[in-house]
Amino acid sequence: MDCRVVVEAAVPVYDVETKDEAIRIAISKTGEMLNPDLKYVEINMGSRTAPDSDSLPAFIVADEALVALELEMTVFNVEQEEHASRIARKEIGQRLENIPLKVLSVEPLDDERKETDGDGTGDDTVPDFDDLVGDR
Repeated sequence: MDCRVVVEAAVPVYDVETKDEAIRIAISKTGEMLNPDLKYVEINMGSRTAPDSDSLPAFIVADEALVALELEMTVFNVEQEEHASRIARKEIGQRLENIPLKVLSVEPLDDERKETDGDGTGDDTVPDFDDLVGDR
């Protein structure tokens, strides 16, 4: 089974004045830490909002910010959703030192390999030579 895992990260950013600046720096900082090893991880703004009810996921105090980011990755060939979340958390956590992480969601992906091959059987194997040649 393949799963899409979303992990929330609390990224600290220093010497910023605006929330937009904090978010840009947090995304850049996170991208640098993940690349080149995990360049397949998607980085998005978090869904959390700051206490002042602004729609941006950053909180600034004394020119320092805490930015919520959502990191998405696909984990392949796992037996359970819990296994997928542990793998994603470990892979991302190894590169994002001292950044708190929390698994937000794990969604099993439809296995495209199980789709039918046009004859409705779902069998994508190559037919035997004798079946192709047929009786002559």
